[in-house]
Amino acid sequence: MSTYELGNQPLGLAKSAAALVAAGHEVRCVDVAVDQIRLGDVDWAERVAFSVPMHTAMRLALQVAELVRVRRPELPLCFFGLYATVSRDLTVKSFADAVIAGEYESGLVAWVDGKDAGPPIQLARGRALLPARHLLPTLDRYTRLAIDGEERLVGSVEASRGCSHRCRHCPVPVVYDGRVRPVDEATVLADVDQLVAAGVRHVTFADPDFLNAPQHSRRVVQAIHQRHPGLTFDCTVKVEHVLRHPDVWSEFAEAGCCFIVSAFESVSDVILNYLDKGHTVADASRAVILLREYGIEVRPSWLPFTPWTTIDGLVDLLDFVIAHDLVANVDPVQYTVRLLLPEGSLLLDRSEMTPYLGSYDVDRLGWTWLHPSEAVDQLQRELATLVEARIEQNGALTFAEIDALIRAQTSILRPRSALGARSAGPLGQRARLTESWFCCSEPTAAQLAPLEPMS
Repeated sequence: MSTYELGNQPLGLAKSAAALVAAGHEVRCVDVAVDQIRLGDVDWAERVAFSVPMHTAMRLALQVAELVRVRRPELPLCFFGLYATVSRDLTVKSFADAVIAGEYESGLVAWVDGKDAGPPIQLARGRALLPARHLLPTLDRYTRLAIDGEERLVGSVEASRGCSHRCRHCPVPVVYDGRVRPVDEATVLADVDQLVAAGVRHVTFADPDFLNAPQHSRRVVQAIHQRHPGLTFDCTVKVEHVLRHPDVWSEFAEAGCCFIVSAFESVSDVILNYLDKGHTVADASRAVILLREYGIEVRPSWLPFTPWTTIDGLVDLLDFVIAHDLVANVDPVQYTVRLLLPEGSLLLDRSEMTPYLGSYDVDRLGWTWLHPSEAVDQLQRELATLVEARIEQNGALTFAEIDALIRAQTSILRPRSALGARSAGPLGQRARLTESWFCCSEPTAAQLAPLEPMS
């Protein structure tokens, strides 16, 4: 079962199902992000495993697991994926018989075979298998690429897992601890082949950072472009990797790179240092300008609300977005994101964080923290409410409301930045995925709706 994978057809299900089928098991896949739960779906099963690649997925999966437990109390349950070990004691004692993070396939097969699943975090390299996408809901039920006045089918693939960096707010280093696990190139290409055969015209690389293994990624991109020259793609890349590998971008642009996602997080160098992001605000500016030289747009992700956030700092963020002509590139939810501190977060033992820490919140699967100014926490809540209420509205209109709400709170009156003052993007519609919610956001009412079970 999958609950959420950023609006994509769930790759976690496809990979785990492939391993289980290869081991001789009968597998059925359910994605409650697109289908309402039918409790009868689990009546045939001898075991149920939940794919939890991100925080929202884990929050939702715990609720589904509770429904399954009520119906089938004796049924063994497992959580697997990046967030499987979050609140390990809670999940093991209350819901799950096993949790497996990292390279989970072999441990999952062992558990289904009735053996010990092994340690909670597993990083041994396994045999790459072609994802079993035929067991999943069809691609037309998932996110699309909006570009040139049309929407195109999208497929999510992985060229690597893990990350070589240790950004302190990120869940990946908690599991991979600086390790990267490239996926066999032939398997990636075969997966893209089956996606294209199913009608996909755009590929999203789901790697935490696509340039962790730059030569591997370049080979993958060139091989895909040779086989499918009309295919476009996007990927996630750190600011420092954008600047470290400037020769990549002409290749990627020629091969169909529409945009990249990059975790800018903040426009405060102090906060970036606390998070150990490895870049400065000036670096982020240079990355936008460099990518645009090759016709590639960046879609920044932001972490605007931390214990060190100030109202004036939020205005700085808005001015950065306006000056770099990124209003159309940022999903409104990004302006509402509040720092999450899951179990094992690398921020927990930092002296900068200690004064703000509270208790562990079992329901939210994270450590609580309070901003020293209640006005900042209140502003975050107001922004979150506004954005969720405007989910169907044009993003530029929502940005204008966000901008007005934040500037109304500032104590310093200053002129608004001129649109494109630092860098101007292209006119017209910019490529984007139609799913706008990101992994570090709280679940929405729409995401919770399928959790109402059907008989």
